[in-house]
Amino acid sequence: MTLFVLDNSITMRWFFDRGAHAHADAILADLESFASQAVVPILWRYETSAVLAREQNRATLPAQEVDVFMNSLAALPITLDKESGHRIYPDVHRLAVTYRLTSYDAAYLELALRRGLPLATLDAELITACGRAGVAVL
Repeated sequence: MTLFVLDNSITMRWFFDRGAHAHADAILADLESFASQAVVPILWRYETSAVLAREQNRATLPAQEVDVFMNSLAALPITLDKESGHRIYPDVHRLAVTYRLTSYDAAYLELALRRGLPLATLDAELITACGRAGVAVL
């Protein structure tokens, strides 16, 4: 079983581009088959909710579709890293400054570094930071 850190850039592809992004879809298939397991910082839930709420508020997404998607996420082997909230000061902040990332992106990098895990992301700046920090990217 592969254990990795899951970034929200992959998660949102599952909702908005399912079937159109082979890499994101392959990660989802591995999670759905329980061949892989993901770990996420607590921030991941806020980010997922924020993107979906923004689109619902714009009336571009029906609530029922969002509910189905959130329920499908809850059924996947995705574990919240409960320590991530305690790492914002100074670890996440330091990584954000060092690698010129948002603190949001640095939260995923911090988790990958601390746990020694690869990071699944589509974010170009985060991919660059992973390369500089020695974190494998899925």
